[in-house]
Order: sequence, then C-alpha cells, then structure tokens
Amino acid sequence: MKHVIFAIVSLTGPAFADTAGDPVTQETLLDRAEMTRIADTIDAAVDAKDWATARAFFTQEITVDFTSLVGGDPATIPADGLIAGWSANLAGEKESFHLRGNHRISFDGADAAILKSHGYAWNRMASGALPENGGEALWEVWGTYEHGFERTADGWRVNAMSFTATAERGNVYVRNTPGS
Repeated sequence: MKHVIFAIVSLTGPAFADTAGDPVTQETLLDRAEMTRIADTIDAAVDAKDWATARAFFTQEITVDFTSLVGGDPATIPADGLIAGWSANLAGEKESFHLRGNHRISFDGADAAILKSHGYAWNRMASGALPENGGEALWEVWGTYEHGFERTADGWRVNAMSFTATAERGNVYVRNTPGS
C-alpha cells in the first residue's frame, strides 16, 4: 500500500506539474487551444518569412532567452527588435523549418500562462555547402521552448520566450550567417 500512496503523491508534486502542465478543464480548453495555435503559428510565419503575422502575436516588449544558442544574457526587448533580428538572419536564400510538440500549459490565474514544448528547427543555406563555408548546407537543433502568455484586450499574446538547446548538429556557418 505504501507504493500506491507514493505514486499518488508523485503524480501531484512539482515535478509532475512541470512535466504535465495543468489538467485540461472545460474552462481552460479554448485558452489552451488558442495558445497552442499562437505558438505554432509563430513558427509557421517565421518559416514563411511572414514577419507581420509573427509580430502580431507578441506584446510590445518581450523577455527573451536564447542564450543556449548565442550566449549573452536574457533580455527584455521591443518585440519589433526580435522580429527584425529574425528577419535579418532568415533573409534571402536561408530557409527554416520549425516543428514543436508535447505542448504543456500551466496557468497563473486567469490571465497568464506558460506553454512549454519540445522543439526542432533546421536552417538550410546553399552557400553553406561551399567548401570555404564549411561544406554543409544544413544546421539543426533540438530543445525546449517556453512561451509566456498574457491575456490582453486583443486576446492571448506572448510576452516571454526562451529556447534551451539540448542538441545540435550541422554547419554553424548556416546558423550564424544571415541569408543574402
């Protein structure tokens, strides 16, 4: 009987909440669907280089942490600056593909939430295949995302975003060099 009690306690502790998110309820079902749609749409818009659509889902300022990829420190920046950086890096010949899954959402009251998900992304750039640029046209990365959401007058918007890389492979030239 001790084992059964331990299992029940384990399924309700902090580690379970971090892995599983909050339970789905009728009250949160639409909010969850909208947050998942927004995170996925940001990825699709970035891959399509549709910067206006990507920008529409952020608050005016956003706290970002991509330090596992590029170093530095987390920062709060204008969302326009985030989009400008992405559009400059993913310009011209550089293609991207983002895929996410295992969405888990935890609410902090009725108007704030964190969406955690696993993510995969690749960048492809033909010039990376040139011998002087590393000889490989691809770079790919796996990791975990966290999107902070707040409810605004315009609906749910992302106010924080982080990515923690767990593995990467390929040509860092492709990762680091803006497309032309």
